[in-house]
Amino acid sequence: MKSPEYPENEKLRQIAVEKYELLDTLPEDAYDHITATVAYICNTPIALITLLDKERNFLKSHYGVAISESPRAISFCGHAINSDAPLTIIEDSRKDKRFIGNPLVTEYDAIFYAGAPLVDSDGFKLGTLCVYDAKPRVLNKEQQKILVCMAKQVVNLFEQRYQNFKLLQYQETLKKRNENLKKFAHIVSHDLKSPLANIISLTELLKEDISDQLNDESLQYLEYLKDSSYALKDYIDGILMFYKSDELISLQTEKIDCVALLDELIKITGADHTVQFSITTEIQELLVNKVALLQILVNLITNSIKYNSKETTSITIAITESSTMYEFMVEDTSDGIPSHHIDKIFELFSVAGAPDKYGNMGTGIGLATVQKIVESLGGTISVSSVEGEGTTFTFSLAKLYTSMLCK
Repeated sequence: MKSPEYPENEKLRQIAVEKYELLDTLPEDAYDHITATVAYICNTPIALITLLDKERNFLKSHYGVAISESPRAISFCGHAINSDAPLTIIEDSRKDKRFIGNPLVTEYDAIFYAGAPLVDSDGFKLGTLCVYDAKPRVLNKEQQKILVCMAKQVVNLFEQRYQNFKLLQYQETLKKRNENLKKFAHIVSHDLKSPLANIISLTELLKEDISDQLNDESLQYLEYLKDSSYALKDYIDGILMFYKSDELISLQTEKIDCVALLDELIKITGADHTVQFSITTEIQELLVNKVALLQILVNLITNSIKYNSKETTSITIAITESSTMYEFMVEDTSDGIPSHHIDKIFELFSVAGAPDKYGNMGTGIGLATVQKIVESLGGTISVSSVEGEGTTFTFSLAKLYTSMLCK
């Protein structure tokens, strides 16, 4: 008997085997189906998917035998991975000097063997897809071809497994980064809001106490300071809301009366007589995440009010439903969105470049937050706009998602 030699690249090959994390794993249907199919096609009682470990031959799938590993020193597969042939065939191991006295031959009647190496994308031979029989035999060309093809399919399963591992690791990394960003946003917001509130208060007090001692230019500087402080406060609040939006998604859904929804929106947005609201719907009640829906609608409505230079603002909310979705349309008579900016409207920190009717610049956070909430609730959002005429936002929320939350 001659034990198989270790390949020259054995250390790197072993690393390649281990990266798939398949050693010592339990049987899986995806692999067992392949060995059962190969055994049937080749008309052999045994078919295996093997991985050559340091001192053993681990059987990831073993059709026709009960063992899950065997010593590498007596393995047929150890010889197969040292061959440059796409398929190693031993028609009668009793006539092969390498296997005379081999326990697999003398004790387990491993007479016939055919093995196709499992070659990964880097060219490392990880193991084999092989078949055994207790008698000499010959595989026809079609059987040989199928054995080689199925070996490639086994490697495809290995690669998919590895890519899934990488994807999960990447997702975990992103999750940790997002958590760190959320913590950072919370800390920064908390640490900045207090001194910022002091700046605003002191600016207003200073203006009241010494306004008669300052010229118009100095008074204007104080006004700039106050406006800038309020803008920074809005920016900080927006960042905090963007990263806290995930918390909105976790809240339970509840029933909302559509008429009551309109009244609540009027109160929250502080709309005065210059704003005309209406809701058109045949739905009496919505079963949704109320806090998340209000966050979406309030943001869209306040934008409609702020970016409107006309004497009055008309805002219409239309609500419809399908078997799986609630559909919302918020249509206004605002100044509209510049056509060159429409494609970037939902990007974080993207602003149109024009101040609102109060002279304040937007932060570019509100609509990004809206999109994040909508998509997290299984929906989509889109916008259409005509400058000077108005803007229409259309978004949906998945009923399936809301129903799952209620259970």
